[in-house]
Amino acid sequence: MADKGVLDYLEPIETKTRGVAVLDALAEMIERAELEIGDRIPPEISLAQHLGVGRSTIREALNRWEGLGIIKRRRGAGTYLTARVQTSQGLVPTMIRLEGEALLQLLEVRRALEHDAVHKAAIDATDGQRRRIAALHDELMSLVNGRKPWRKADAAFHGAVYDASGNPLFGQILFKLDQALERSAESPFGRTDFGLKSFPMHQQLCDGVVKGDTKMARDAINAILDTVEAEIRIIISSPRK
Repeated sequence: MADKGVLDYLEPIETKTRGVAVLDALAEMIERAELEIGDRIPPEISLAQHLGVGRSTIREALNRWEGLGIIKRRRGAGTYLTARVQTSQGLVPTMIRLEGEALLQLLEVRRALEHDAVHKAAIDATDGQRRRIAALHDELMSLVNGRKPWRKADAAFHGAVYDASGNPLFGQILFKLDQALERSAESPFGRTDFGLKSFPMHQQLCDGVVKGDTKMARDAINAILDTVEAEIRIIISSPRK
């Protein structure tokens, strides 16, 4: 379908928003124009003109989609769909659902990598690394229980476990994957309370690695990821609060 025909499915956005409204409009355009994986979407300047927003707003929106693996830019050739896009039929905003689905895909990769990482850490960690993991866990839980910012401490704890595996690629790959998946400012997946339900299992993960109990460590990381997965599925199937 020619760009002009695709653009006919866009209507100007009343406010110059950089939020969910722009991405929802693009998702609706893709769905109504019946674009499929591999199809090219119109240029940024055309999208901006039809939506009545600045080109930088469109670029920011497309950057987020690229981070979620929904589109891919080809230099000199344009921007192409790499994933199926459907608008939400319920009360959950389309962008929130797409972020949640991308996070679920990320969890599949994390599960495969972290299962092996914690297994190796439980076997190969030095005494010093086991003490560091225990100390970082205590620091993390102190912040969580004190309702203070905890994400950096959580990253440090898990990073220490990856380091103890003896293979630095575990931590590097998982960090880059998480950084690549950009969350919006409005995203419920970036809120302080997202993921808190998994923290009771962090004690088991810590104990498994420190005690050299591979089964305990593997069971704990699976339980942590199961809890996060369940939380994501609740968010993308429920009205946003």
